[in-house]
Order: sequence, then structure tokens, then C-alpha cells
Amino acid sequence: MELALAASGGGEAERTLLEPLCAAAEGAWRARLRKGVTAEDCGEALPCAAAFTAAADLAEGNGGAASFSAGDVSVRLESGGDRAKRTAGLRQAAERLMEPFARAAGLWVRGVRG
Repeated sequence: MELALAASGGGEAERTLLEPLCAAAEGAWRARLRKGVTAEDCGEALPCAAAFTAAADLAEGNGGAASFSAGDVSVRLESGGDRAKRTAGLRQAAERLMEPFARAAGLWVRGVRG
């Protein structure tokens, strides 16, 4: 959870949103584990990948707000391109972390004759 907060650049206000996002991301990564691989086999890669995935999900869902403040109210917005690069980078980092343990995302067809 703390890593997801740090990766998202958010503060305590985002904790409520990040908690279910972290749980969902961890569940998604567990579902992608290769046959015979357990969550324990992944070490710190699984929680890090889940945190990065949750941070990317939060960034995509918050309309581009990159940071918030309470005193003197300040919200810094990212442009759509910056947000897209940031979320893509977080997702790529998560994929690299889990590459040794998880099945590739997407559809893979093997042994199909043309």
C-alpha cells in the first residue's frame, strides 16, 4: 500500500481508492502466475508489480490529477500525453518484474495451422 502511494505520487486522500485497486491488481497478478509458481516464489516482485499496476489504474481514473494539497488548495494536472507515458511506464515496470513468474498478457495462439 505504501509503495502504491509513493508510485502514484498521491497522498492520504488516495489511500481509500488505492486499497481496492491494490487488492484487485494483486489478484490479477496471482491469476497470471505460471503453473507451479506460487506468490511466495515471486518474493517482492508481486507486491511491487501490484503497487505499480494500482498506481497506473489510479492515474488513469483520476482525470489527470497528478498531485493534491489541502493547505491553500492546489491541484497539479498532467497533460493526457504525460499521464499516458506515466501509466505505460508503471505497467511496463510491473510486467518486467513479473516476467519470470507470470504468463504473458494477451492472446497467444500455438500450433494453429494456416
